[in-house]
Amino acid sequence: MTSSIGQSIDLLCSEQSLDRDMIIEAMKEAVKAAARKQFKDKTGDSIQVEWNQEEGEIEVSAEKTVVETVEDPLTELTLAEAQELAGDEIEIGDMLLLPLNREEMGRIAAQTAKQILVQKVREAIREKVYEEYIDRKGELINGTVKRFERGDMIVDLGNNLEAIVPRQEQSRGEMWNQGERIRVVIADVSREQKGQQIKGSRASSELLKRLFEMEVPEIYDETVVIKSCVREPGDRAKIAVTSNEKDVDPVGACVGMKGSRVQAIIKELRGEKIDIIEWSEEPSVFAANALSPAKVSQVRITDIDNRLMEVIVGEDQLSLAIGKKGQNVRLATRLVGWEIKIVSEELIKREITQQMGKMMASGEAVPITALEGVTAPQAETLAEKGIKDVEALAAASVDDLVDFLDVSMDQAESIKAAAAAIVSARNVEMGVEVPEEAVEEAPAVEGAPVEETVDEEAPVEAVAEETVEEAVAEEVPVAETVPEAEPAAAEVAEEVMAEETETPATEGDADTAKDA
Repeated sequence: MTSSIGQSIDLLCSEQSLDRDMIIEAMKEAVKAAARKQFKDKTGDSIQVEWNQEEGEIEVSAEKTVVETVEDPLTELTLAEAQELAGDEIEIGDMLLLPLNREEMGRIAAQTAKQILVQKVREAIREKVYEEYIDRKGELINGTVKRFERGDMIVDLGNNLEAIVPRQEQSRGEMWNQGERIRVVIADVSREQKGQQIKGSRASSELLKRLFEMEVPEIYDETVVIKSCVREPGDRAKIAVTSNEKDVDPVGACVGMKGSRVQAIIKELRGEKIDIIEWSEEPSVFAANALSPAKVSQVRITDIDNRLMEVIVGEDQLSLAIGKKGQNVRLATRLVGWEIKIVSEELIKREITQQMGKMMASGEAVPITALEGVTAPQAETLAEKGIKDVEALAAASVDDLVDFLDVSMDQAESIKAAAAAIVSARNVEMGVEVPEEAVEEAPAVEGAPVEETVDEEAPVEAVAEETVEEAVAEEVPVAETVPEAEPAAAEVAEEVMAEETETPATEGDADTAKDA
């Protein structure tokens, strides 16, 4: 019996890595509670429980005070009774511990003691787990998938310890089977008495950081630093890195030879796409990098205090910058920490063209150098050839511009088209009817005729319908914007629809041209 209790205590301490003194104290409290319940009629609450280290057993005693006249027989006894039990040295006022027979406690008292002891040990174990893991939040741990409970995944960490990965902390692109090895990052540690204390995550950005630390030695030794990291688990992630040494390329270090390092992480995340971005102190540069793989034309900071910026991209890069359902710009916004509004470069050019048209309509001169692609020396050359304003430039032939400016045919056409667009915008502003020959050369702007899109052999109505459908089809990605990009996308869609809505207004001119 004696050796059995001592061995049980030693075995429990070894298995759970618990303090032996703590187990003994828990056992003393459990036996004391059971003894109070069993011997309440004989001793009241004056029960004392001690651990006999030499004998290796629990001793249960009733504490009584020696008095001259007994008033409470449960806690007091006379001097004569005390001397009979303990000898003549006993005096009034002394305290006596009278041993109680543990065998009298019975099965119910023993069961009570067992329940209390188990509860105390469980509390001690949970407190130990909490103290051990509370400082390890964000750390990567390995385990085995043990079971699933209502969508939550239970992971066995060994040593009779389990972690829970709630459904919302699981990546939607991952499927796990019972018995598989799994890596999770510690998201939280609880002190609650029910359920698993350790909460793991497969959806946290910390998981991506820890995986890069494992795969990239430069990150582990802090040569390369992870500045920020965002994820949409199962779909895409962006991570911004920088280097503490000029000779080390942070992006190249993370990618590895032929992509070996990043591919290992992608495999661990079950195919999640990862964009590795070079971090920059300049928000505009950082934002341009963060919108990768889209190519950014220009970044304009519109409100420093509220951290707002506009990113201008080409028409062919618009849907790529926004991403599927706005995912790319949404991740870039979280990565940079600024609100990013995506604006089409074509929309900006259209606005500038309209402003220049208004300037011309109001009598203000628009310098040729204001056109994109025309430098000051080229403007001087054109002036020498008699082309001194935008209207004259729009009327010049492409061949003349090629000869005068020594540029390619495409560049000359682009310059002429820009000038013609401004003239067309001026005419629209002034309400001037545009001659047919000007209509044939001028590109379509707001309210401008669309002869150059009309096939002479095809009905005008059919061509207009196809043009609208093509324009709408081209602008479909714009509808998939996030809240940050919605205003710009809406403006692009409105501009396209405005152009196509005004197309029937020119049907009369088109019919005239067709009859001619």
